Amino acid sequence: MALRLYDTKTGAIRDFQPLEPGQVSLYYCGATVQGRPHVGHVRSAVAFDILTRWLEASGYRVLSVRNVTDIDDKILEKSAASFRPDFQPQADYPAADPWFALAYRFEQAFTSAYDALGVRRPSYEPRATGHITEMHALIARLIEAGHAYPALDDSGDVYFDVRSWEQYGELTRQSVEDMQDAPDVDPRGKRDPRDFALWKGHKPGEPDSASWESPWGRGRPGWHLECSAMSTKYLGATFDIHGGGLDLRFPHHENELAQSAAAGDGFARFWMHNGMVTFAGEKMSKSVGNTISPEDMLAQARPTAVRYFLGQAHYRSQLDYRPGALQEAEAAVERIENFLSRALPQGDFAAVSELPQSFRDAMDDDLNVPAALAALHETVRAGNTALDRGEDASGAAGQVLAMLDVLGLRDVPEPDGGSGGPALEALIHLVQAQLERRAEAKAAKDYATADAIRSTLTAAGVEVEDTPSGASWSLRSGAAHG
Repeated sequence: MALRLYDTKTGAIRDFQPLEPGQVSLYYCGATVQGRPHVGHVRSAVAFDILTRWLEASGYRVLSVRNVTDIDDKILEKSAASFRPDFQPQADYPAADPWFALAYRFEQAFTSAYDALGVRRPSYEPRATGHITEMHALIARLIEAGHAYPALDDSGDVYFDVRSWEQYGELTRQSVEDMQDAPDVDPRGKRDPRDFALWKGHKPGEPDSASWESPWGRGRPGWHLECSAMSTKYLGATFDIHGGGLDLRFPHHENELAQSAAAGDGFARFWMHNGMVTFAGEKMSKSVGNTISPEDMLAQARPTAVRYFLGQAHYRSQLDYRPGALQEAEAAVERIENFLSRALPQGDFAAVSELPQSFRDAMDDDLNVPAALAALHETVRAGNTALDRGEDASGAAGQVLAMLDVLGLRDVPEPDGGSGGPALEALIHLVQAQLERRAEAKAAKDYATADAIRSTLTAAGVEVEDTPSGASWSLRSGAAHG
């Protein structure tokens, strides 16, 4: 079965063939670093991390780019607010910060959240402020082609002329007439209220450090322009996949596509969008008080369980958080770990086998992770059944390890040990040593010592089961691992 992916632009699942044989070029929208990451940010990062891992498991070399938008209106507004006399320090805004310091602090918070959940770093992670030259060049191309114009007033703004590009709206399949006016700038400088800013002229009160010289006056880039300039710099005028959250389809990605295509670039061949995260079926909102952050999740469950939860739904589906969801994910992860500890009592977590065909078929079917997880848990059940019969299950364990690699569940740093983690490996060796002592005691008919060893292990949360092939063990669900 060939890899097939849903393309938002065509609204259909299509066979995926990369532009260059053996290599995939992937761009997905990263953080606008105006605050700490929310759960939607990390869900998107996990989804595209799984995509990258599956492409690599399928034999491709992946060149991935995830941007950082380190300047925008809200970053400047929040920085300015921190210098006002009535500023009240908060946990996220403890002191007055220049805009660039504020942006960098939150960029680090995003990096920490990604790292905590085992999201691998992309090939490149460019910042918007480092690519002003490329943005100027793109604007000049659009003006020359008749698709952009300097503002009709003296603001120094430059706008994309929406009506000059007949294909505008093709990504979201809507007409210009049905669209709302762009909200970002005073419409007096525009030819049409729906035109959007490519370059924003410097405004009184904004710090000089937040502006750059340009042929159209001092200013800074518009949000949509940044991604077009950065993606094509690193991936070329045409690349394979552009991704991001569903909320970015319009206007951000629609505008990216329009300005890039109008400038003559082929741009993205596939558009992929992950679904949103809800709270008990409702949209998350700070005003309602039903939000949950990555930090909140990591306080409730260990990182592997949080990653399992964030990655378990189909990437295009809505992911619904509800009380108890993380505990269910924790139980699922522990079932997998307990099987591995039984099947590989010596901790040989390097014994990776071929992926089951059912898992491959699921992942090739538009990254159908729910079906892939079903294949994973079926392999765990079959392996446990084999162990109960006294049979070897190392082959099933190797398949489980391979599936966990694709899903990124073996790369999550665990403070108390996770599947394949050093703490669990140490625990396995210690428990195995105790079981060997118990076996020696039983062979010497020293049943009191054998029973005492078993009682000690049980008190530590280790369940021991005697089978025809010897003693096996597992961690009791909910037991501490460290």
